[in-house]
Amino acid sequence: MDRENNAGVLASPLLVESDVGRSSSNGELMTVLPSSLSGSATFVVIFSTFVAVCGSFVFGCAVGYSSPTESGIMNDLDLSSAEYSVFGSILTIGAMIGAVISGKMADLVGRRATLGISDILCIVGWLAIAFSKDAWSLDLGRLLIGCGIGLISYVVPIYIAEITPKDLRGGFAAVHQFLIVLGSALTYVIGTIVSWRVLALIGIIPCLTQFLGLFFAPESPRWLVKIGREKQFEAVLRHLRGETADISDEAAEIREYTETFQQQSKASYLELFQKQYAHSLIVGVGLMVLQQFGGANGIAFYASSIFESAGFSATFGTIAIAIVQIPMNIVGMLLIDRFGRKPLLMVSAAGSCLGSLLVGFAFLFEDFNKWTTVDPVLVLIGILVYNFSGPLGTAGIPWIIMSEIFPVNIRGAAGSLVTLINWFCSWIVSYTFEFLIDWSSAGTFFIFTCTCGLTVLFVAMLVPETKGRTLEEIQASLNQILPTRHN
Repeated sequence: MDRENNAGVLASPLLVESDVGRSSSNGELMTVLPSSLSGSATFVVIFSTFVAVCGSFVFGCAVGYSSPTESGIMNDLDLSSAEYSVFGSILTIGAMIGAVISGKMADLVGRRATLGISDILCIVGWLAIAFSKDAWSLDLGRLLIGCGIGLISYVVPIYIAEITPKDLRGGFAAVHQFLIVLGSALTYVIGTIVSWRVLALIGIIPCLTQFLGLFFAPESPRWLVKIGREKQFEAVLRHLRGETADISDEAAEIREYTETFQQQSKASYLELFQKQYAHSLIVGVGLMVLQQFGGANGIAFYASSIFESAGFSATFGTIAIAIVQIPMNIVGMLLIDRFGRKPLLMVSAAGSCLGSLLVGFAFLFEDFNKWTTVDPVLVLIGILVYNFSGPLGTAGIPWIIMSEIFPVNIRGAAGSLVTLINWFCSWIVSYTFEFLIDWSSAGTFFIFTCTCGLTVLFVAMLVPETKGRTLEEIQASLNQILPTRHN
């Protein structure tokens, strides 16, 4: 399909392919990555990944915003605890709305344009919060940011997976989770220094950075071939791989599998439940459900109250978690393309299982007045083991696998469904966590222990290893489809 026939689609600057110039300065840039990421990544891939993960940083800023600003917002706007709870939780509602439309929007207008729309929503949301005079404008701003990060949570890993070479895909995609953690941690720290209004204005900076960067980042080549823009597809793929790279085999494979998958169905939500897609759907949904019901967000959101209930310093415990999480995310990024997704997921889930078990026993001993002097230390060790293990796999790899396993014809619908389920489960865990703790602190963590143990079995039995395979190879093997060959 020629560019002239897409005038309507190309009306927005975000939808126009950036110039794919032939300058040697955009050639291959040899990276100083470890041997697990051997080979080279072009400057364009590195720059485009940076632009994409600016959205991940926005995600982290939004999640981390409510904790350090609670007292300031409640005092300045005279909010009750119930009103502030609405402000905190409405982010998840917005994210579910964004998740519902994320896949279809990304398929309709492209990956870059969807990220641009998320930036606009987040910028308006941060401005609404920064200049709020009452609860309704505060909640509206938080809702808009939630819609924006609902789009981000789907599009960022998909975009990175679609532009990176197969041997680099895992490490580059893992940057998404790292930037979420970094954004949340920095927001928490900065929030202790500046006012809540200034912190909201600071949240606009990564949004603007991404929005401007999108004008220079190329569109996903797989999306281009999906909508029939063959000339742009080849130009963008060559731009991503380097002007001297031989892209013929990769381009042919993408074309063949895309055509085959496109012939299978018309990508309605009902098509997801065909038998041929069952394995992909079970893996995608199962990993998201187990991730959330394993307690990840519950522990993250309520870490302070967990430490306090155990008689430990909440400030020291929270700082210790941040210190552990950031380097462990870096370790996970470096190991994922060396050891693969499946081993890291199993080790991570096993570590989280051990951490939950230690915390459960600590609270159990406390209930029976046993080893009371040791219990706070055991809680700290257990929470740190949990947060030490999560960044290695269960925190970020489910999103990477989600971006790899769904074929192009159902990717939008499947991605929306999986992202929606993740946010819905996150809401359930976040909403019920304090009720569960009131019921039984020990019982709550034993539930998390069982879920993390189940995750190990689920990964061992059902999750495929995707390391070093092209997206098309992964999707064809999972869905039992062979490409159409052309003479």
